[in-house]
This record gives sequence, C-alpha cells and structure tokens, in this order.
Amino acid sequence: MSSDTGDLVPAGAQVGLGVRTAGIYRINEQGTLEQTGNSLDLAIEGRGYFRVTLPSGEYAYTRDGTFSLSEDGTIVTADGYPLSPNISVPNNAENITIDQSGQVQYTLSGQTTAQVAGQLQLATFQNENGLTAMGQNLFTETTSSGTANLSTPQSEGYGSVRQGFVEESSVNVVTEITALITAQRAYEMNSKVITASNEMLQTLTNLR
Repeated sequence: MSSDTGDLVPAGAQVGLGVRTAGIYRINEQGTLEQTGNSLDLAIEGRGYFRVTLPSGEYAYTRDGTFSLSEDGTIVTADGYPLSPNISVPNNAENITIDQSGQVQYTLSGQTTAQVAGQLQLATFQNENGLTAMGQNLFTETTSSGTANLSTPQSEGYGSVRQGFVEESSVNVVTEITALITAQRAYEMNSKVITASNEMLQTLTNLR
C-alpha cells in the first residue's frame, strides 16, 4: 500500500503528520509590580498596553513601562520608541508626576504651579492572544487580535497606571521548571518503550 507521499506502508496503518507547532498560547496574567522610584517608570495595573510609534510610522504595543526622556524631551521606551500620542516634557522640568488616570504633569525650576504635558492612552484588544510578538517586549496587531481600542487609564475595561513601578514577568519559574522536568521524564519513558519494542521486533525477526 502506498501513502500520499509515495512511501510503502502496511495495509491498515495510519500515517500521521509528524510533530509541528499547532499554536502558541500567551499567558496574559498580571505580573507583580516592583517599585523603582524612577518617575518615568510606569506599570499598568489591569488591562491595557502602551502604544508606541516605530521608525516605520507603524504602531506597536507593550506593557514594558521602562520609559525615559529623549534629548528633545520626548517620553520614549528603553529602545527609543516614542509614546503615542507623543508626550514631551521640557528639559528643565524638575518634577514629573503621572497620576493613575495617565495625566502627565511637570513643574519648572522656580515655579510651583504644575503644567500638563499630555495624556497617556492605553490600548486593549478583543483577542490579546492574536497579537504578534516582534521582540523587545513589543507586539503588533493582526486580524486575529482585532484593531486596538484606545482610551484613558481607569476608563471602563481599562487598567490604571502606577508611577514609579514596573511590571515583572508573570511566569512562575518554579512551575515551569517542574513542568519541563515532567515532560523530560515522559519523553525518556516513551523513548525506552520504543527501544524495547524495537528490540522485541529484532528478536522476532531473528527467530524466523
């Protein structure tokens, strides 16, 4: 009997498709918030992503809130991508505050009245698992994820922003290592079964 690929197989045998990745599941659980004391470090508590502008002009989305000021005072990511919408702070600003609703304010040297620099926005998606990872903690939207829905932090369905904090990874290292060891042992057991089966078949062949 011949298979679809032309290989000869015993009658009644089923030919599989081999091993391949069927899909990637992303864990979108809230990570622990770590206090840094940096006024431009931001953590999202709840749903949402920061939107940034790539050099190509396209948008990407991230929960990595490690921000800083560029030479012209623009708030940018660790890789230099500016927030969208763009928010700029004068270089002589002495105090930058960002409340939980995402409003960015600053005070200038010698002044006590705070001035508004801009308003942060968060993006949510109908299907977060449909986002495509592009590295550097950045994601891009796809037809599977749906288009980004933008709103201010603390709006209904959106998280809040915590200044001076960053979100740590939500991966439990101990749990993942335990699962890896379990999978490795299962693989070893199956490998021994296959080896024993081959030895039995070899023995039967030699008896003929």
